[in-house]
Amino acid sequence: MNIVKLLHVLFFVSVAIAAQAQSGGTIRGIVKTSDGNPAEAVTVSLKGKGQGAITNSKGDFTISHIKPGTYQLQVSAIGLKTVEQTITTNGTETVTVDFTLTENASQLTEVIVNASRNNRFARSSSDYVSKMPLKNLENPQVYNTIGKELLTEQLVFSVDDAMRNAPGVQKMWEATGRAGDGGSYYSSRGFIVQSQLRNGLAGNVTSDIDAANLEKLETIKGPSATLFGSSLTSYGGLVNRVTKKPYETFGGEVSLSAGSYDFQRASLDLNTPLNKSRNLMLRLNTAFNHEGTFQTQGFSRRLAVAPSLLFKPNDRLSIQLDAEIYRIEGVGKQIFFFYVPGSTLGASSADQLTVDYRNSYMGPGLTQQSRSTNLFGQVNYQISQSFRSSTNISTSHSFSNGFGPYFYIIPDGKTLGSNLLVRADQSTRNSTNDVLEVQQLFNGDFRLGNLRNRVVIGLDYLHVNSNQLFFGSTYDTAPITSGYDYSQFSGAALAALYATKAPDFTYPLSGIKDTYSGFLSDVLNLTDRLSVLAALRVDNFHNKGGMVGTEVAGFNQTAFSPKFGLVFQPIKDKVSLFANYQNSFNNQGIYNAYDVTSADSLTQKFAKLEQANQFEAGVKLNALSGRLTTTISYYDIQVKNLLRTDPNPLAAAKFAQTQDGTQLSRGVEIDVIANPITGLNVVAGFSYNDSKLTKADADVDGRRPTTASSPVLANLWLSYRFNSFGLRGLGVGFGGNYASENKIQNSVSMGVFSLPAYTVLNASAFYDRRKFRISAKVDNLTNQHYWIGYTTMNAQKLRNFVGSIAYKF
Repeated sequence: MNIVKLLHVLFFVSVAIAAQAQSGGTIRGIVKTSDGNPAEAVTVSLKGKGQGAITNSKGDFTISHIKPGTYQLQVSAIGLKTVEQTITTNGTETVTVDFTLTENASQLTEVIVNASRNNRFARSSSDYVSKMPLKNLENPQVYNTIGKELLTEQLVFSVDDAMRNAPGVQKMWEATGRAGDGGSYYSSRGFIVQSQLRNGLAGNVTSDIDAANLEKLETIKGPSATLFGSSLTSYGGLVNRVTKKPYETFGGEVSLSAGSYDFQRASLDLNTPLNKSRNLMLRLNTAFNHEGTFQTQGFSRRLAVAPSLLFKPNDRLSIQLDAEIYRIEGVGKQIFFFYVPGSTLGASSADQLTVDYRNSYMGPGLTQQSRSTNLFGQVNYQISQSFRSSTNISTSHSFSNGFGPYFYIIPDGKTLGSNLLVRADQSTRNSTNDVLEVQQLFNGDFRLGNLRNRVVIGLDYLHVNSNQLFFGSTYDTAPITSGYDYSQFSGAALAALYATKAPDFTYPLSGIKDTYSGFLSDVLNLTDRLSVLAALRVDNFHNKGGMVGTEVAGFNQTAFSPKFGLVFQPIKDKVSLFANYQNSFNNQGIYNAYDVTSADSLTQKFAKLEQANQFEAGVKLNALSGRLTTTISYYDIQVKNLLRTDPNPLAAAKFAQTQDGTQLSRGVEIDVIANPITGLNVVAGFSYNDSKLTKADADVDGRRPTTASSPVLANLWLSYRFNSFGLRGLGVGFGGNYASENKIQNSVSMGVFSLPAYTVLNASAFYDRRKFRISAKVDNLTNQHYWIGYTTMNAQKLRNFVGSIAYKF
């Protein structure tokens, strides 16, 4: 029996002894989880009266010696949403009261473990990583979970800020807000990835993503096309946002925050049942965010509205309708591009350039409007005790219109290190991108003989319709010097420029893609300690052609994606050894090839699938009675069938490609979440990645790709909550991120130009009580100057403060 359970038992035993001599009524009942299982080890008590009980393994409870009166009977546990009912007793009768919690059995187990061990940031299972409920120790795939408790403590308001807690993931490019591709870019295992999935389905937000509706964030590692397809994932993995769900009681939270650079935020989380039977529930999460900039020009205004409606007409059927509505207006973050070698600028790294870190080098009015509207529907039906059906529909619509300032640094041609700034625009005009996904899942948990099978069968349809238009012009070339008036490059000036002349370039991007898929995955338990996973996906891909600058032809292609995994638990439910093979692919369409049968001529060829295959092995721990959860893994990803310039020296071949390129990415990842002593929690991660192009153009062959990010990444967060009576609810947190040098130019022709290594430190403090929470944070404590990017450089925010107050109801 753990310490928390023992303390509860001792407390209620002492209450019972003190009341033995008294007569009175009795309250008894059963507490169940949402999936009908008994809820063990939760507290049932008379609110404010000091009488109660703890449920047994069958979910039963009994409270005796109740005096006549009306009481609030409540079910509670640390980390559990309190449920209450009003009861009346005459002091002699037995009253029966049953409860059904909003949590299912696995979620309740997680709550009890976290409450009893106080390992507040650990998550022991996921319903989404394998598209079935599966404990982390049983899953041969590596994934990391960032829960709302950590986000609340760190005062995280966006997915970008949440991602700093994900081992081996680095932000590479700011969100641009452009329809279709405008969300932030990250690097994972040497490959670029975006956050395009929500609850396991398409749910792209093409701007900064607010965290108001975020229950947890899952970073799922490695090629994952078998269960999630190739269109929404990368060879490095995927990012899945898990959202907040409605529950059966009234409650919520309203908060106000303010801080540096004119930061202002208001948010609301409201949950309410809509009928007396409490089977129709509404939850609304909304936030308004305004922020200025640490530079001379720039702002962003973000409105997020996320309603969720849940209807449960009976124990077997549930229907949920969700929406995500984002409205963004702002100025794009300053990004410097390079089309000359860094050596010609008199620098080999960003900190050696003479650019002013706090100067935005532009005037007012270069704004863009972005909209993302996502709608979701889900129908879950428990067919039998062993089988469940889940029907899902997701639609995503994004829109953008407005200016997109960007900058090139070039030498002045006179003095090495004396450079100029080319200021230009890449606007987007009424651009749209629409995504529709329909997915049917059948989940089974059954035995064949003595072998347990957990199966998911999926049918999936994905439709993408792009209709985007980019255009732009160079505005001017300005000196990089103090005292120059950079405000001339403004919204009004660009509007006047386009009124007098056509843009320097236009770039339409349009087309329709349909993907029809089916997949099957089975986790087979050969023994209670040994399990194997086998999965296969088939995709039928239809690209109907369109415009990518110029007109491109359509094509059809079929792809197969297998996945295998092995898990052995030498110590049951504490240690697991795992290995996996995972696959992903990309459709490259039609390319120009050199025709060796006809001198100096090109021919169009249909590309084979570009393939990525990962082999990975490691160990997962859930040790010290839940105080330590750890994943350590080594992975090896090999990509083949990459298109590269044809090495044939004949004249026409230099305009052709051949599909024999290869790339290698291997590395180590460590994820640790620990509760070494009462009150102290640790979240830590480390990764090392070695990426190289192993058969590529001579210019980059054998070199690390410029998209692969920093080879070494580390993250750490230390949190301490005081447990003494007078300080209970008070806590502090401290941590940060380290990234090694990031090569954004790395070729024979361009040389090597890097973004320097950086260490960014953050801290927070909070006072959290039942009805309110007061919080404060400081990000970038040391005022570190640092840059992110791939082929580009983008200055990051300087030291900033935020304070917040929340009222909980």
